[in-house]
Amino acid sequence: MTTHDPRRLAWAYLSRVAQGPHRVLRDFAAEAGPEGAADAVSRGALGERLQVRSHIDTAQADLDLVASQGGRLITPDDDEWPMWRLLAFDGAGMPVGNDQCAPLALWVLGAVSVAELTERAVSIVGTRAATSYGEHVTAEIAGDLAIDGWTILSGAAFGIDAAAHRAALGVGGSTVAVLACGIDRAYPSGHSRLLHRIAQTGAVISEYAPGTTPAKHRFLARNRLVAGLGSAVVIVEAGWRSGARNTAGWARKLGRPVLAVPGPVTSAASKGCHRMIREGEACLVADAHDVVAEAGMAGETDEGRPSMFREIDALSESALLVYEALPASGTLSPRELSDVSSLPLATVRSVLPLLELDGFVASDETGWSRVART
Repeated sequence: MTTHDPRRLAWAYLSRVAQGPHRVLRDFAAEAGPEGAADAVSRGALGERLQVRSHIDTAQADLDLVASQGGRLITPDDDEWPMWRLLAFDGAGMPVGNDQCAPLALWVLGAVSVAELTERAVSIVGTRAATSYGEHVTAEIAGDLAIDGWTILSGAAFGIDAAAHRAALGVGGSTVAVLACGIDRAYPSGHSRLLHRIAQTGAVISEYAPGTTPAKHRFLARNRLVAGLGSAVVIVEAGWRSGARNTAGWARKLGRPVLAVPGPVTSAASKGCHRMIREGEACLVADAHDVVAEAGMAGETDEGRPSMFREIDALSESALLVYEALPASGTLSPRELSDVSSLPLATVRSVLPLLELDGFVASDETGWSRVART
């Protein structure tokens, strides 16, 4: 048995007693410290909900169990605490209910710093009943983002979540699974091997103490962390009534872009995405380039993608007519350009110097010609 720091033992105790988000307790711990908060809980000073569980002190055993599995408890005291990601929970306009706050602490499997993993991360979620189309699109988007250095965040569920995690792992990228139960439990059980692989290069995290079983309300609370720890939330396939919309709702509360991938109009699996796009709840995206355009940091470029616009689209109508009247090779005189473009000669002569100044045309003793543009 390892001897743990009293402060960390206090955090572990609070995590066990709270069983999820608890704003009053979190705020009190921030002011009085975890040991002061633990003392207040044990005396029944912070409300009945905490008082009825205050006798459950398994902090030492919880820390030992997680340590035996190669995990740890991280708290606001630690350098790897994703502080700037979680600040959004205290932002303007956020509800003040007990379940609308940042976690007290996070239980983690995986050696990489959580702050480092979430520095540049995108959350990808969707239906458990994914189609082959949804899994393909998810793999393309998640794989391309992971290759570019983005961490892929999801909830380790069947369907879209699993496809996102596997795509990141498949290209040697980082991925984080956020669970709605203790990190010592593989949920779903069929993803035991997947969760082990995630922990090897990324992280498996939860705000719930070891041994905690999954429950509907915990999945809903988990969704806020999936939304908050990423730069954006991408929805790939979601039914008309989808849990992914709950994650999208959290993203909007936290100021994160919500992005949705459209599917075939005949697909029931994409009705939720189409609804969010139509009602302005989400921005339509088709690939990783679209995601980076919304989630990337200011000044981050999207190299290698052809522009949707041509340089000549900025030309005036007259300038465009003159430019397009020029042959791909060879030259024309102003008079010939007037005939081809159907513009008055005076207009042609006034436009040509402007086109030359902008680098679209050049002139020599034989006339005017196009300039090859890269």
